[in-house]
Amino acid sequence: MSAPLDIDQLQTFVAIADTGSFTRAAERVFKTQSAVSMQMRRLEERIGKQLFMKDGRGNRLTAEGERLLNYARRMLRLNNEAIAAFDDNRLEGMLRIGTPDDYADRYMPEIIMRFAKTHPNVELFIVCEPSVDLAEKMAKGELDIALVTHNPRQRQSDVVRTEPLCWVMSANHPLPENAPVPLAVGRRDCQWRQIACAALDSVGRDYQVLFTSWSSTVVAAAVMAGMAVSVLPESALRPGMKVLTQADGFPPLAPVQIGIMRRPGLSPSLSNAITSHITACLDNITPLTAADDLPEAEVKVFPRMPRLRPGQILPGW
Repeated sequence: MSAPLDIDQLQTFVAIADTGSFTRAAERVFKTQSAVSMQMRRLEERIGKQLFMKDGRGNRLTAEGERLLNYARRMLRLNNEAIAAFDDNRLEGMLRIGTPDDYADRYMPEIIMRFAKTHPNVELFIVCEPSVDLAEKMAKGELDIALVTHNPRQRQSDVVRTEPLCWVMSANHPLPENAPVPLAVGRRDCQWRQIACAALDSVGRDYQVLFTSWSSTVVAAAVMAGMAVSVLPESALRPGMKVLTQADGFPPLAPVQIGIMRRPGLSPSLSNAITSHITACLDNITPLTAADDLPEAEVKVFPRMPRLRPGQILPGW
């Protein structure tokens, strides 16, 4: 029977992958650099593969290292959940979480399920509002944690996910020819709206904002009815939507990022608990090559989300 992998070694391995440095990883896991190097040699011996290669003064993962990283993260998450499940000093109280409704629809079910299993005595109070409003509530101390669209020019947040932003329309309703592009977007301070309008302006394409709402449900309804074009992150695409590309006259859009904001003074145990669950859920993804006509980026998508090529129609699933 094969000997099991060492959790401590995997924790160090993930720290190196996250920091890109044996030295910084050693600081994170409270070990000497020589101890970290020894752990990685033993892990490579156990796996039978080279996990790192030199990259200038630093180290980067080999293809086998990237493959192991996904397993390592999953094993560490499960290990932490098992420990928390038998912790007699369970967390209690209320945790106020803010999220835009499109993130709530896509990500929150799994986050809530995982958190409730390991911390059943913590009450979750969920607020669904645009990122701008959530940032204001965070500043007033009305929320403990907020999942927001990362925008360093307006607010500080820690990035936990990056993915393509796509032009979308109904697959069943053609756009009117020789007419301004009808748009369904968020309010004027919505980052995605600003990105979309700036992109159309850059290529001189006329457009008209026909629907404005902070509700992703309303925006998606306008798109599905064939009344407008909108922009959505890849994970928010729905059956019956078609992705538009440069071949359709739509310029490429920069990727979008999701960030976490934390209230200063929040209990470290509560903060770490929910943040780890959010990161774990959003990190259950695999890196893929950016789609044609999209800027090169570290693009990540959920495995259960079908990967679309430009112009492809999302089938029912």
